[in-house]
Amino acid sequence: MSADEILALPPLAREFYLRPAAEVARDLIGHAIVHREGRRRVTAGRIVEAEAYLGLADAAAHAYRGLTARTRVLFGPPGHAYVYIIYGMYDCLNLVAEPEGSPGCVLIRALEPLAGLDAMRIRRAKARRVEDLCSGPGRLTAALGVTKVRHYGADVVSGALSVRRLPLDDGEEIAVTPRIGIKDNIDWPLRFVVAGSPFASR
Repeated sequence: MSADEILALPPLAREFYLRPAAEVARDLIGHAIVHREGRRRVTAGRIVEAEAYLGLADAAAHAYRGLTARTRVLFGPPGHAYVYIIYGMYDCLNLVAEPEGSPGCVLIRALEPLAGLDAMRIRRAKARRVEDLCSGPGRLTAALGVTKVRHYGADVVSGALSVRRLPLDDGEEIAVTPRIGIKDNIDWPLRFVVAGSPFASR
């Protein structure tokens, strides 16, 4: 898709996120994350993998211990970005779900690149294949130019970083598995992925 075609897609409404995090995570699969940088540069990718985190009921969630300076956006209105850094160097993008005060969220784990591949390849110079550009939480934020400094709390309904409506392709199926890389609630089936996608994380 061209950048103009992607920008013509309607953004997901606030109400989309005003639901249980597991429902939001599953329904995000197939839609496009779009980052409009200035007037000319657009990077975008189709969500092929996402994980739900259930807030105060989920020991694997950042919000499990309650409201802190780090997690304040999770307790706010839905449809905003919660970006945090792991290992001191990788930004991870989450989308806030559920009503205000209920800190559910969805971690975006992998994208299929759609637009701005030249910019993505510059930012992810070590990626040898297009399938590797966005195949992990830290990889996709690097490819899109999403950072905690610039995007923590960003409104993904009306801002430069947005999620646009893009239906699943005919015949695609969504697989459900336990989440990856956590120590608590490791058997909860809260990871959603396009079955067989070569763009999913490894």
